[in-house]
Amino acid sequence: MNKNTKVAIVTGASRGIGASVAEALAVDGYITAITARSKDALTQLASRIKSSDAKAENVVVYPLDVQDHDAVQAMVTDVHSKFGRIDLLFNNAGTGMIGTVDVSMEDFDKTLAINLRGAFSFLKTIVPIMKAQSSGTIINVASRAGKVGFAEYGVYGASKFALVGLSESLYHELSPLGIKVTALCPSWVDTDMAENSGLTQEEMISTTDLVITVRWLLSLSSAAVVKDLIIECRTSIN
Repeated sequence: MNKNTKVAIVTGASRGIGASVAEALAVDGYITAITARSKDALTQLASRIKSSDAKAENVVVYPLDVQDHDAVQAMVTDVHSKFGRIDLLFNNAGTGMIGTVDVSMEDFDKTLAINLRGAFSFLKTIVPIMKAQSSGTIINVASRAGKVGFAEYGVYGASKFALVGLSESLYHELSPLGIKVTALCPSWVDTDMAENSGLTQEEMISTTDLVITVRWLLSLSSAAVVKDLIIECRTSIN
């Protein structure tokens, strides 16, 4: 490994936004550690990446559940031990949930465990590494639902509002240390989580749009920091 080769961790990488961003990062030369619960889906993604423009060694697979903090710690420790650095955390793992006070306590707990606690688990483990490096980029994938409340999405929105708040606190704490933190807040993205959007494929944000956004964030100079970024669907602005 070239000492200048950057290392990324992408959570929720088995499909949708995470898979598209992971593939783009590997093509761009990052050592890309991909994680999700499905080993088969991750293996298929890794095979696809290796058959693209990326070098075979640019993708490493780590099947795990983000709710398992010990597994998260073990993954991050292994990545750091093997490659000596972590330059990017694309904190993307999440689950959708329709409902507010009508959801069960079990579903409420699960949503927060994945969307908030899971994201926090990676942050808790990776931020000390980035502090020691005095560098790094964290992109927390929240949602427009983390900035604007919607009827029938109260629990999902609560988890994403909390993630945006956590991200903003880290933005203020870490920016002076040379570590960038951005909350990425897209509206409906053309993935299977958007099946209840009521929008056509053409009316939704594409995963390609988000790849372009991530590449733009990574291209900015060290002096430019973006606290949060809302991407709207043109036809569903209200």
